[in-house]
Amino acid sequence: MSDTKPSDLLPIIASLRAARLVGASDDPHFTPLTGGVASDIWRVESGSNRLVVKRALAKLRVAADWQVPVSRNACEVAWMRAAAQIVPEYVPQILAHDEVNGFFAMEYLDPAAHPVWKLELRDGHAEPAFAAKVGNAIGRIHAATVGAEQGAFNSSDVFRAIRLEPYLEATARQHPEIAPQIAALVAQTLHNRHALVHGDVSPKNILCGPKGPVFLDAECAWVGDPAFDPAFCLNHLLLKCLWTPSAVSKFLSCFDALAETYLAQVTWEPADVIEARIAALLPALLLARIDGKSPVEYVTDEKHKAMARAFAIPLIEKSPARLAEISGLWQAVMKDAP
Repeated sequence: MSDTKPSDLLPIIASLRAARLVGASDDPHFTPLTGGVASDIWRVESGSNRLVVKRALAKLRVAADWQVPVSRNACEVAWMRAAAQIVPEYVPQILAHDEVNGFFAMEYLDPAAHPVWKLELRDGHAEPAFAAKVGNAIGRIHAATVGAEQGAFNSSDVFRAIRLEPYLEATARQHPEIAPQIAALVAQTLHNRHALVHGDVSPKNILCGPKGPVFLDAECAWVGDPAFDPAFCLNHLLLKCLWTPSAVSKFLSCFDALAETYLAQVTWEPADVIEARIAALLPALLLARIDGKSPVEYVTDEKHKAMARAFAIPLIEKSPARLAEISGLWQAVMKDAP
């Protein structure tokens, strides 16, 4: 077993046995997996069987004091099952869910055939065709879940606690001069309750599978403003330009492809209306990954941080209506980047 205390694993083992994922007499091996701050994740091996177990943490592994309800584990399972009805090729199969003990088991996907998109982007492997599939899948999920009931998903209070407060509201406290604009974005996001939102569409939570993207980590799922998902992901494509400057043109091509294919799926409201909300959220999320509770670990150069602030703050004060304007402005900034 791993270095986790055996007593912590006993309820998991018992539940896996009850689900017949582990033999009654087997002694499964638990290997901790990396990649997240919000959960314990293990690869579990029992004989020739492999699967992944994920258990939510009450306190996230970040420098700030960031505590969130472990009930989000059930929200993730609910999102995975809902998405499987729409884009089955783009989500892992849920094998078992133990809501009492706060964990679930899902199929194991071999990293050799399913590399993490974030690591591919780090190395400059940015394919617009793949980004287009990401945008298309997000849009299809949103379109198919318009009018969904809150049901098993996070409430607005929980979504605010695990997404809007640590990102937007924490950033507003660091930048009181734009606090009113950020408060308006928070209110707007809470008001537009249209469809099922993943809440953490980040390259670290997307695998590059043989058929396209595979989405993970839907702990933040709620029925809310679909603008949040594309804004969250598009923001990462801008930030990756600071990580791997040699691939700026590729990242911006991915940005354009994701935005275009997402907007092509919008049926529940005029595409230009949601595009304006995405464009308003995006610079605030960019600033949040510099000065919020969860800054990206790869932007460490103070000149880059200052550049991101100088870019984001004017766009928060007066947001553009089109995403192409944001990518064009960012491209100009990157030409003069130190």
